[in-house]
Amino acid sequence: MSREEIEKKNNDKRNVPVLVITYIVVILFVSMMAYLVKYVAVDSETTIANPYNTRQNLYAKKVIKGSIISSDGVVLAETKTDDNGNEYRYYPYANKFVHAVGYDSNGQAGLEMDSTYYLLTSNENIVKQIYHALKNEKNKGNNVVSTLNYDLQTTAYDALGYNDGAVVVIEPDTGKILAMVSKPDYDPNDIENVIADSQTTGGSYLVNRVTQGLYPPGSTFKVLTALEYTRENPDYENYSYECTGEGTFAGVPIHCYHYKVHGTVDLKDSLAYSCNTSFSNIGITIDMGKFRTLCEDFLFNKSLPYSGYYNKSVFELDGKSDKSLAPQTAIGQGNTLITPLHNALIMSTIANGGVMMKPYMIDRIENCDGAVVKTFKPDSYGKIISPTEASRMIGLLSGVSEYGTAADYFYGSSYKIIGKTGTAEFNANNDSHSWFVGFADKDDPDIVVCVIVENASNTGASASYIARQIFDCYYNNVAD
Repeated sequence: MSREEIEKKNNDKRNVPVLVITYIVVILFVSMMAYLVKYVAVDSETTIANPYNTRQNLYAKKVIKGSIISSDGVVLAETKTDDNGNEYRYYPYANKFVHAVGYDSNGQAGLEMDSTYYLLTSNENIVKQIYHALKNEKNKGNNVVSTLNYDLQTTAYDALGYNDGAVVVIEPDTGKILAMVSKPDYDPNDIENVIADSQTTGGSYLVNRVTQGLYPPGSTFKVLTALEYTRENPDYENYSYECTGEGTFAGVPIHCYHYKVHGTVDLKDSLAYSCNTSFSNIGITIDMGKFRTLCEDFLFNKSLPYSGYYNKSVFELDGKSDKSLAPQTAIGQGNTLITPLHNALIMSTIANGGVMMKPYMIDRIENCDGAVVKTFKPDSYGKIISPTEASRMIGLLSGVSEYGTAADYFYGSSYKIIGKTGTAEFNANNDSHSWFVGFADKDDPDIVVCVIVENASNTGASASYIARQIFDCYYNNVAD
């Protein structure tokens, strides 16, 4: 090897650390730039909207917070000024929209929290902005037009009445939330006293039961039990069971509601009559490992594609679980828990041909003059089941309103309901909640309605009766 070659080799060795450091610096720089781009394009709005972010105070010094408006043009929240010149948020409909719209002092909740960035951003005419700057005045913030419909929200609120519970109405093919009601409720115009009272009394009225209330799903869960059975048994149409009103399954005594004897039932009848013994019989035959997979595909134990606060639904059984847990689980009891929003998303997936849409409540952003600044589009979470399975479940569920447990409530309606009723026991005294979840128009589903009425066994209220009023409102006042 020549002297030149030896010297070149030594120089190359000496240059290795320099090259390594150079590459590291370049990688770090590129990574930092990528993070900054992602933050500006994706994360900045979320960070600014965080109620603990003091940067909001800077925006509020320059911008009058905009209004939150329903999809049909009703102002749900606005900024007003008192006699001393102090700004405050005013909610014209008080309790009616509170869990959807939220509040904006002593913390934040609902749309007030999720849309803070937009409400405190001004896209007012540039001439007006210059004029305001010269006069040291604030610009008017943008308005948030929500997906909420005033008529549906009002109907749902009034129909739930004095009962505790929740109602949510969703468009299955878009994910738009048209109504969201939770009771007990409160007046956001008096939020300081409301929060103080809740801390003293432990009242749960601040909890949005649509997204945070965890309940046993009761017979509404039979939708998934039936779906799993059809997956494991291609000959499901030949299923037959003789219901005597009660029975013992894997050592667990089960009885139908009021020990009702349903006689010989197939799978469609079992859903229509909500036959507990038939579904307990099914529960001890299906593979719990596969059933858990199905439930988790439907987002049990997982995060929902929803931007607001919510609780995860719970499904505990798997392939190693004791067989004695299967009968209660199959009928929606045991340790299974679900939120009304999640229950609505499951039914929406079936209504939408197996595709789950992400639920959302902001339709568009407008400036103070009504010009559109930004529009939010429907977004798919993904295909959960096949179109064939969705169609199959629609066929099986059709008997619920035709001749089953919901038939009396929807008798004479101008629309066809596909859905499931439920009675969910929640204590040792057999006290129960009332459920309904379903949609109208099986060929082109319009809306999914999910209702839960707490302690309905003692109040006499019916989730199906409440749902009927909401569907009637939609087809009489909204759909046209």
